[in-house]
Amino acid sequence: MIIVTGAAGFIGSNVVAALNVHGAEVLAVDTPGADAKTGNLAGLKIRGYVEKDAIFAWLEKNHARVDGVVHMGACSDTTETNRDYMMSTNYEYTRSLWNLCTGYRKRFVYASSAATYGDGALGYNDREHPAKLKPLNLYGESKQLFDLWALEQSATPPLWAGLKFFNVFGPREQHKARMASVVFHFFHQIQKTGKARLFKSDHPDYPDGGQMRDFIYVKDAVAAVLHFLHTPATGNNGLYNVGTGVARSYRDLTLGIFNALGHVPHIDYIAMPDDLKGRYQYFTQAETAKLLASGFAHTFHTLEDGIADYVRKHLLLENTPRGNAAT
Repeated sequence: MIIVTGAAGFIGSNVVAALNVHGAEVLAVDTPGADAKTGNLAGLKIRGYVEKDAIFAWLEKNHARVDGVVHMGACSDTTETNRDYMMSTNYEYTRSLWNLCTGYRKRFVYASSAATYGDGALGYNDREHPAKLKPLNLYGESKQLFDLWALEQSATPPLWAGLKFFNVFGPREQHKARMASVVFHFFHQIQKTGKARLFKSDHPDYPDGGQMRDFIYVKDAVAAVLHFLHTPATGNNGLYNVGTGVARSYRDLTLGIFNALGHVPHIDYIAMPDDLKGRYQYFTQAETAKLLASGFAHTFHTLEDGIADYVRKHLLLENTPRGNAAT
């Protein structure tokens, strides 16, 4: 059995779906009523659903049935300002799960974040100790603090991996509202207005719409999670970037959505908001050598292929009125 926390969330529910394909028994963990709000577990097979604060007692009683814990649950709101809440949710809770997995000898795969890299001035190298990194928000700081704590521990789970997810997009993110991916938002913007709006650049090295990110399709991110549930434990503990290793522009991404929809591209460039000038991140790109060296041999979707799969197999179907679905 695999325990998945944050199971009703974006990446967590996609992990559950992938584990279903592989025939694994899954125990879903999330906040009370989470799936009633998101519907992300509808149609998926789970052994049971345990509220997040009850999983510790459950694991102590049933640990012999468990092979590993995938901890995707977190407060991922980058605008959250309640430090006590953020640290309790993202740091203390994760530490408690780690300690149980250490004591009961269970694999532990958890979501860190590329937000730990801050503005990217120090690069995106997961092979260096992250002590010098300076996250830009409380969310990134909470992930950074746990990463640092994990690296200091002499007593660890038999295998542990902290996965620094870059810009993930894909199905089951609709509940995230403003925190959903730009693919999700641009799809709806294009469907509603026929055009997309991108920021103009205020950086001489980047054209308008040329700001770049390492966008990764959620199915590829989930493949990395499953990899660490099965990879040999020896030498593979640590922090790993989970991105494609290829940075692409917002213009490329937007053109991919227009193409997936079969629409003629129409892009408007709008001024960068004053509060972002001088603080906007123009480039992110995961260094993936460490991930590949761990034996991860998965072939990533290209940005265009990931967008096409998401738009045509998910977003269009989710937004087609009943009775008018494409055949």
